[in-house]
Amino acid sequence: MGLRRLLIVDDDDAMRRLIRLNLSDSYEIIDTGKPEEALALTMEHKPDAILLDLRMPKMSGIDLCRTLGSCSKTQPIPVFLVSGEPAADAQRYCKELGAAGHFEKPIDFDALRGCLSRLQKQNSVPRSEVRVRLRVHIKVAGVDSHGKNFQEKTYTENVSLSGFLCSCVTRVRMDSVAEVYLMEPQEQFVGKARVVRSESSVPPSTRYGFRFLEKTGPWVLD
Repeated sequence: MGLRRLLIVDDDDAMRRLIRLNLSDSYEIIDTGKPEEALALTMEHKPDAILLDLRMPKMSGIDLCRTLGSCSKTQPIPVFLVSGEPAADAQRYCKELGAAGHFEKPIDFDALRGCLSRLQKQNSVPRSEVRVRLRVHIKVAGVDSHGKNFQEKTYTENVSLSGFLCSCVTRVRMDSVAEVYLMEPQEQFVGKARVVRSESSVPPSTRYGFRFLEKTGPWVLD
């Protein structure tokens, strides 16, 4: 189906009008200048993506992004931060908050359309394979590369219905199977997942891709 609906959250009326002017020919636009209303609007309209101003009075974009990320119904929606801050700072916020990306003001609308178009293509693949950048605290338990049992608390870097990507300090053997637990709001067993790929990450961690073999408990995108 692709992207159809965007939620714009920005206290600058002129910026919201500008975004609407540039994107309303391709998307249904819902906008608000009150960040405290954004969660309710997200729940009501179920947007395909959210453009969120980083700095707003009453409730900052940082706080709102954390709120959206803590709710199971809004976690999968990609959030793009919009700010006038240096790119390095915006990138740091993206990483900390699990945002899908960022755009500096003034917005490069060609780049924004291209990014949304890539999301649209991503959403056209089977839902089980659509990956969402999402930071979720988990625990994995299994056997390490030396054959010893291990448990490690970590967090995902992106997720899908069928698996997730995370970094582990423990060296894990390819094709080994681990038990997976969600750690919030309380520890819950999800199921078993196989290590299907590994790639270098920031030392001493290694990034691993897990694919579920079975799920007997709740998962963030179910």
